[in-house]
Amino acid sequence: MQETRRYILDILNDRGQATVDDLVADLRKRKGDITAVTVRHHLTRLQQDNLITAPDLLHRTTPGRPQHVYALTEKARECFPNNYVPLTTHLLGQMAQTLPPAQVNVILEGVADRMANEAGISGLSLLERLEKAVDYLNKHGYDAYWETCDGGYVFHTANCPYHQVAERTSALCEMDMRLIASILGVVPRLLNRVSSGAATCAYMIPKTAIK
Repeated sequence: MQETRRYILDILNDRGQATVDDLVADLRKRKGDITAVTVRHHLTRLQQDNLITAPDLLHRTTPGRPQHVYALTEKARECFPNNYVPLTTHLLGQMAQTLPPAQVNVILEGVADRMANEAGISGLSLLERLEKAVDYLNKHGYDAYWETCDGGYVFHTANCPYHQVAERTSALCEMDMRLIASILGVVPRLLNRVSSGAATCAYMIPKTAIK
């Protein structure tokens, strides 16, 4: 990866989130003189690679124009050393060994429901929920989008943020189905799965579900 972009990822990993001004200040400590224009160019490239989130507007507590803040996506966190994959694999394996399948499902469904509640979908129409689902899931590394089709809509997730675990167990795929159903307020029909070799996980939502 290009050096400056790697530095930006390191800074966001340390800070959690940062403005362009924050990044310029930190980069100057590492690379010397660098401009905000150059930083914005690198941010655009990192967004295209789905390594940083779309900017959120940060309102100042002091006089001045609001600024945009950037953060890492889940995909970007794969660039840093972690133990998530073996830990998650062992946790799921231990749950499967010690708990009845129905109880494991209850736990994972509870996780999906809690995530859906974070998305803030109460009182929204299906079309609004589709947009909310895209926004929420993209912040969690799913690379989600939706499109119209004959008879309804197809919701896609092009990236599995835990694909290394999903290759070993279908439990997280089932959790994703519950999550998407909870956010959309309708149980979709599964069309494809990335774990089965498809380009996306695809879910069909019929027009009859529109309220």
